[in-house]
Amino acid sequence: MTLPPARTLVVAAVIVVAVVGLGLGGWFWVDARERRALSAHAVVMTRAQAALSGQSTPEQRAAATRELEQLLAEHPSAATVPHAAYGLGNLRYAGREYAAARAAYEIALNRGAADTIRTMTRAAIGYTWEAEGDLAKAQDAFAALARDLQPGDFLWEDTLIDLARTQEGTGQRDAAIESYRRLLKEAPAARRGDFVRSRLAALGVTAED
Repeated sequence: MTLPPARTLVVAAVIVVAVVGLGLGGWFWVDARERRALSAHAVVMTRAQAALSGQSTPEQRAAATRELEQLLAEHPSAATVPHAAYGLGNLRYAGREYAAARAAYEIALNRGAADTIRTMTRAAIGYTWEAEGDLAKAQDAFAALARDLQPGDFLWEDTLIDLARTQEGTGQRDAAIESYRRLLKEAPAARRGDFVRSRLAALGVTAED
């Protein structure tokens, strides 16, 4: 089955906004070292965002990757580390370096990634396993994330679809049906409801129990 668009992996604009928010909100309240880290991070993440665009070259991605690695090495205790690590993971993913991407995402989680970035990072780890063809580990990652999300939460709908897709891929037809039906039951007006119904039809069932 075709992998989903890596939409959650390349939303670098979210990171740039977060960095700007950190900078504007706390610029006068942090010490000089943190201000330098915030400033450097904003510059590097802007380049990383450009490197993740469809028009970028492998050379541009490699340069942005080196800059992020240097940023993390020079400012290991900065508040921006989770964002930088997430951005590094995205670049590694774009370069099909899935194990390296996963390692970067783990840094983001271990260094306190929260809220939106944490959710995106956890989903991204699932995508790395799926891209490597390890659907069982991808399924575990999506299942764990789905347990922690509620209808209406950011990426809740996508995560249930990701879970159902990997359940299909591992031959767990009944589990996949249950996941698809759960989405339609808990979010009748789901944005991707038509897609979910088409998957249920492909599995030989309807949205009704």
